[in-house]
Amino acid sequence: MIDDLEYNTEREHLIIPEYGRHLQKMINYAKEQPTKEERNKVSKAIISVMGNLQPHLRDVPDFQHKLWDQLFIMADFKLDVDSPYPEPSEEELTERPEPLAYPQNYPKYRFYGNNIKTMIDVARTWEDGDLKEALIFTIANHMKKCFLNWNKDTVEDDVIFHHLFELSDGEINLKKKDEDLTDATSLLRNKKKYATTNKKTYQKKSNTNRNRKRY
Repeated sequence: MIDDLEYNTEREHLIIPEYGRHLQKMINYAKEQPTKEERNKVSKAIISVMGNLQPHLRDVPDFQHKLWDQLFIMADFKLDVDSPYPEPSEEELTERPEPLAYPQNYPKYRFYGNNIKTMIDVARTWEDGDLKEALIFTIANHMKKCFLNWNKDTVEDDVIFHHLFELSDGEINLKKKDEDLTDATSLLRNKKKYATTNKKTYQKKSNTNRNRKRY
């Protein structure tokens, strides 16, 4: 009796396992039908079963189109039937997508985030004056905070000024300014204060929910 056991490793590979082995057998049966009329009839029955197995997708646009595409994929593109939609090709399925370009121009400073570069580019377009200088120091302080969040240590202002100079293509230079950035202790204190506030809020909500359950 043990010799009659059939292990999954010995069975046919399931192309889309979510539908199960019985549906795969139905598709194999449809491929074996001698006439297109019979294959069409069985295929439509299979599409109906597939739709019932995924009722959460009924509101998805082109739901039926997706089911027919999956039918051809599970049939290994060897099912000759009249589909109401264009039959997908195996080449389209196996085609490798084009690699996406990394959006960060300076990947070695990625801990600052992409928005910093955008802010710097905007600041470069402003006219010189107190408002522009205030914006630049705001950006520099945010860069310092980002650096501390990443490094969790300390950083000299000169390092931030150098990075800002490089990211602005040499147009923003704070190295000769007498004004210092916000000290690291204050930046980390604000972060700790924010984390503590969130923790207290979470504990308060948890205690409230716990008291409700008692009643």
